[in-house]
Amino acid sequence: MKILWVKAGKLLPVDTGGKIRSYNILRRLAAQHDVALLTYYGGLRDRAYEREIADHLPVAMTIHTGAPDTNVLASAMDYLRQLPSPAPYAVKKFTSNAVQSTIADLLAGDHFNVAVCDFLSASLNFPPVTSTPTVLFQHNVESALWNRQADHEPNPVKRFAYKLEAAKMQHYESAALRRFDHVIAVSDSDREIMNTMTGESRISVVPTGVDLGLYQSAVRQDANEPLVVFLGSMDWEANIDAVEYFCRDAWHRVRAAVPGARFRIVGRNPHPRIKRLASDSVEVTGTVSSVIEHLSEAAVVVVPLRVGGGTRLKIFEAMAMGKAVVSTSIGAEGLDVHHDRDILLADTAEGFAQRTIELLSDRKLRQRIERAASKLAAQYDWSVIADRFEKVLAGVARGLETERDVFAAAATVNA
Repeated sequence: MKILWVKAGKLLPVDTGGKIRSYNILRRLAAQHDVALLTYYGGLRDRAYEREIADHLPVAMTIHTGAPDTNVLASAMDYLRQLPSPAPYAVKKFTSNAVQSTIADLLAGDHFNVAVCDFLSASLNFPPVTSTPTVLFQHNVESALWNRQADHEPNPVKRFAYKLEAAKMQHYESAALRRFDHVIAVSDSDREIMNTMTGESRISVVPTGVDLGLYQSAVRQDANEPLVVFLGSMDWEANIDAVEYFCRDAWHRVRAAVPGARFRIVGRNPHPRIKRLASDSVEVTGTVSSVIEHLSEAAVVVVPLRVGGGTRLKIFEAMAMGKAVVSTSIGAEGLDVHHDRDILLADTAEGFAQRTIELLSDRKLRQRIERAASKLAAQYDWSVIADRFEKVLAGVARGLETERDVFAAAATVNA
């Protein structure tokens, strides 16, 4: 197949859940097919990135859009300028005339069998009508994410902005899902929400994955210290809210029961709200070269998310290293996990603290959860996930509309 993949923002470094998912699928697709990546970004020109992405993916086209500065005042002014637009700002700010023109030219002939729009953010750059079949790769249900963010935002001005963005996103996302020929969701729960926006048969599910070779081969040590670890980009609002919630409402309960417990927050670009959490028992690492060392040292990995969508790659990464995880239901949403078998789930601060305490205090319980977690993660290597993604793209390229037809056709070919 000849595949065009369009990505808003830089794909490197591979340091967020969405980038990890896209990068691993792209690399495996490129090993078997002719894949062309179009990646575009704003801010300062980054020629080092443009050279590096070409090393990772030989057919990589980059466009520097020269978007406005990203400081707070400039971002606020840009948001106000875009306010009259019916499209949500989270999409509008990634829309560029140069990118629109380039995509239109690339899709004008029979150059590609199928085109992938990676995340909703790039969608407004795609022409409304094209002879090339198009697929929208939805890592999240964006409208659900914005609604949840509004529900948990204490600042009334921000809450109003989030609710406005959620309303715009609801209308825009529904239209976008109908405009593309096919949609790929990352979980059954996401598909259930998307079913209300478009025909169920037009949505396929390709679950998230994990690099088993990387994580299972890492040196795993049985934690001797009561270290609790959170992994995630610490400039993302959902993660900021999660860590603040855990520190404010649960951590003191854990410390009362396990006085030697320490909490380590691992992730890039920690927001000032996160830096303020640092104390004798709370460590904020900032950007790290690899999360493996921190996972290896963890006794418990926590995912106290109250906002978010899609699936949580960090849970599978922790599981692949045989680590016990405590998560909220939203934090583990979309993953094929099972409470009290391979993970512990809790949706109140008291319950979350208690689950964490149980794992820190009960070695046998922790080891039972660890063994089951490792067994579950072993089913989701990226090679398996990329193969499933490839089958969906092949089906769309052949004009098959439903997920059932896509996988039935693939089974016939493989028989």
